[in-house]
Amino acid sequence: MKKNINIIIVAVVALALGLALGFWISDGESKGETLVEEHDHTGEAMLTSEGDEIWTCSMHPQIRQNEPGDCPICGMDLIPLSENTSNDPLVLEMTEEAVKLANVQTTVIGKESNAGGEKITRLSGKVQADERLASSQVAHVPGRIEKLFVTFTGEPVRKGQKLATLYSPELVTAQQELLEALRLQSTSPKLVESARNKLRYWKIGEETIATIEEKGEIQETFTVYADATGVVTNRRVSVGDYVRQGEALFDLMNLSRVWVLFDAYEEDLATISVGDRIEFTTPAVPNRTFSSRITFIDPVINPRTRVASLRTEVSNPNGLLKPEMLVYGNLQNKTKSGVVLTVPKSAILWTGTRSVVYIKVQDTAIPSFRFREVELGERLGDQYVVQSGLEPGEEVVTYGNFAIDAAAQLNNQASMMNREVMLKGSDHQEHLPDYTDQTPIAFKQQLADLLGQYLSLKEAFVNSDAEQAATAAAKVGTALNSVDMSLLSGEAHMYWMEQLQALQAHSDKISQLLEIETQREQFDFLSQALINALKVFGVSEGTYYVQHCPMAFDNKGADWISKEETIRNPYFGDQMLSCGSVEVFIDKDFKISTAQVAAAPPPNIHNH
Repeated sequence: MKKNINIIIVAVVALALGLALGFWISDGESKGETLVEEHDHTGEAMLTSEGDEIWTCSMHPQIRQNEPGDCPICGMDLIPLSENTSNDPLVLEMTEEAVKLANVQTTVIGKESNAGGEKITRLSGKVQADERLASSQVAHVPGRIEKLFVTFTGEPVRKGQKLATLYSPELVTAQQELLEALRLQSTSPKLVESARNKLRYWKIGEETIATIEEKGEIQETFTVYADATGVVTNRRVSVGDYVRQGEALFDLMNLSRVWVLFDAYEEDLATISVGDRIEFTTPAVPNRTFSSRITFIDPVINPRTRVASLRTEVSNPNGLLKPEMLVYGNLQNKTKSGVVLTVPKSAILWTGTRSVVYIKVQDTAIPSFRFREVELGERLGDQYVVQSGLEPGEEVVTYGNFAIDAAAQLNNQASMMNREVMLKGSDHQEHLPDYTDQTPIAFKQQLADLLGQYLSLKEAFVNSDAEQAATAAAKVGTALNSVDMSLLSGEAHMYWMEQLQALQAHSDKISQLLEIETQREQFDFLSQALINALKVFGVSEGTYYVQHCPMAFDNKGADWISKEETIRNPYFGDQMLSCGSVEVFIDKDFKISTAQVAAAPPPNIHNH
C-alpha cells in the first residue's frame, strides 16, 4: 500500500508540473516577456519594478502576474502576493476556492474511552508440517535391497509395516555364530547370549531369533519394518542398491498434527502474545472453521516481507489440512482499557517509518494547513491511537490531504518527500544518526559513484545550462537505481529509504524542468538529502567539501557538495561564482559527533 501511495504522489506532482510548464512556455511565446524576481533584502518583494502589485496563486505560488485574474493551472482567483504572509515552510496557504477545488474536509480529534475487550486482527498464512514429527527410516544392518514394499513418495506408512527385504552377509555370519554357540552352550553358555545380543542390536526381533534357534537354519534375507508412522516425503533407495548400516531408506513426516504459520506485520506485534486464539478457514475445506492458539512467535523479522511468523499447532487426524494450504485467520486479543487520543485512518499519509497529517491552522485570514509528523500506536477500527505529535482539539484534514501534500511538494514546502525543508536552518545535523562504522565499504563505493553523477549536475548549474542540468539529473536517477540497498540493514536501511525518496523525486523534477532557476530550487533539496546521506554513511576514500552560499534564495542560503575546496557556486554561476564558504569536509574519518569544520574558510567574495 505504501508503494502505491508514493506512486500516486509522484503522479500528482508530475501532472501539476506539466501543466505549469505548459503555461510558462505558452505565456512566454505569446507575450514575449519574462518576469524576473530580483533579490530584495528588505523583504518587500510583492511589487514589480514599476511598483505594481504582484498577483499569485495560493495553490501554485510559482505563478506571478502584475494584474489580477485566474490561475492558468487550477483556474482559481489570484490573490495579492502581500496577502501570502506565511514564511513557515511547514504551512501551506490556500484560498477558499482552492479548498473547495481540493474538496478538503477536516475533523476535530479528541480523546476517546477505550473500554478494552476483544480486538480482531485479520491474518493470512499456510499449513506446514510439524518439524518435530519428521523422521528417517534407516537400515540397521548393511546389505542389498532385494524387494521394496513402499515404492513412491506420498505413500502412507504405519509403524511396524513392512518396508523392504534385504540380503546381508553380516547377518548370515551372525546367524552362523548363534548356531555354533548353541552347540557349545553346555561349555560356554555366555556365548549364546552374546550371539543373540548381536542380532538384537541389528533390530532383529525375538520371534525371528527364536525361529532360527528352533529350526537351526540360516535365513538369507530379512525384512525391514517401519520404526514410525508417517507419509513418505523422499524415497532414497531402489531395488538392488547396497546400503550401509545407518543409511536412510525413506524420509517420513507424520501429519497427524500440523503447524499453521501466520504472517504478522511489525506494527501488529505489540498486541500479540503467546496463547492468543486464532480462528481460521481454508478454501480447501469449505464451511469449516478451525481453532488454535499461538504457541510460538518468531523472534526474527523477515527482512524481505517485513513480517514475523506466528505458529499455531492443530490436530489433524483425518489429514484434512495438508502442507502449503492457504489459510485465513482472525486473531482475537485483548486491548487495554483507558482513555486514548485517536486520529481517523483517512487523515494519515504513510511514508515508510513515518506518518504525516495536515492540521488546519486556526484564526488565519487565509485557509492554512500545517505539516505534522506523528507517531501512531495500535489500530482501533477506523482510528489509530496517537502516541505523539497531536493534541486534543486539533483539526486534522481527513479528505484532500493528498492534494495538499502534492501542492506543498510542488511549492518546495515540507511534504512527505520534502521532509528536509523543515530541517534547513536548524541544528538537525547534530542529531543525524551515525552509521559510518556499520556501513559496508561496497555501499560507500556506490555512494561515491552516485556523487560522481551529482558533481556533473553541480557543474551544469555552475555553467547555468538548463539542458545540461536536465541530462545530468537523469544520470543521477540512473545511478540511484544502481545503489544496492540490500547492503544495509535495520535502521540504516530505513534511513537510506527516506533519503532515496527525496533524491529520486528531486532528480526527476530537475530532468523534467526547463527553467534554470526552478531547477536550482530542486537541486537545493537534492543536495540536502545527499549531504545527510554522506554524513550518515560516510565515504571510503577521498575528501568531499560541504559548501554554503548565504545569498541563495533571497538570503535564505543553500548548500552543495564539491570535490574541490575552491568555491564554484551552482546557485548563481558566473554572476557570483566565488560566493560561498566551506562549512564541513567529509573524509573516511568523518564522524557527526566531531564534525570537521573548515579551519580557515575562504572569504565570501561576491563577483557580480
